[in-house]
Amino acid sequence: MSIELRGIRKAFGPRVILEDVTLTVEEGETLAVIGYSGVGKSVLLKSIVRLLEPDAGTVLVDGQDVGLLPREQLLELRRRIGYVFQFAALFDSLSVFDNVALGLRRQGSMNEAAIATRVGESLRLVELEGFEERFPGQISGGQRKRVGLARAIATRPRYLLYDEPTTGLDPVTTAVIDRLILKLARELGVTSLVVTHDMKSAYRIATRIAMLDQGRIRFVGTPAEIQQSADPVVRGFIEGRPELAQEVA
Repeated sequence: MSIELRGIRKAFGPRVILEDVTLTVEEGETLAVIGYSGVGKSVLLKSIVRLLEPDAGTVLVDGQDVGLLPREQLLELRRRIGYVFQFAALFDSLSVFDNVALGLRRQGSMNEAAIATRVGESLRLVELEGFEERFPGQISGGQRKRVGLARAIATRPRYLLYDEPTTGLDPVTTAVIDRLILKLARELGVTSLVVTHDMKSAYRIATRIAMLDQGRIRFVGTPAEIQQSADPVVRGFIEGRPELAQEVA
């Protein structure tokens, strides 16, 4: 079981965002996709669940061609994929409990007692027991991110897609989120794809790292391998030295 991207192309008008992107997320791994802002990392994530339609190429999830799925099968596929949005995307008018329960209620396969149990389990996994009755405006940014995690895992997905999970967080809270990403991968057995520009975070959580540059995959390898890369563009990014990339531009 895996997620496969084959020759993905996506443009908005004349601007090409992704060009011939081919990448596989293997079962059980945590793959981090890094790259400068605006290179298409979030576009890549949204293409997997067909929130955006690629202009060309194929997305396969568990061998299914996502682009060919009719609506009901696409919805079924999305139930197997938890999506953690960059800024949590919580509903301010709903309590933490109701935010986490949202996906379960939409599925319609569990009664309220079962939903309450699952919400409690999910909040415990992200270490937010006792927060059920609070509202998003009453908790910190890091706690909102954790509620977003709880909502994503409540349906017990096979895959988790994270869009910049540590953006805007201080170093201590970032480390907490990274620890939870590892914990969820270990305890729930999920396969994870994490979009990030935070190299410290990528080194902590990833089994492999892929770098997206100018719409293409420039590098794929382990954290140790990327740190040993001789590619000046790769080194410029991971070391925060853009002048290295400019030397070969």
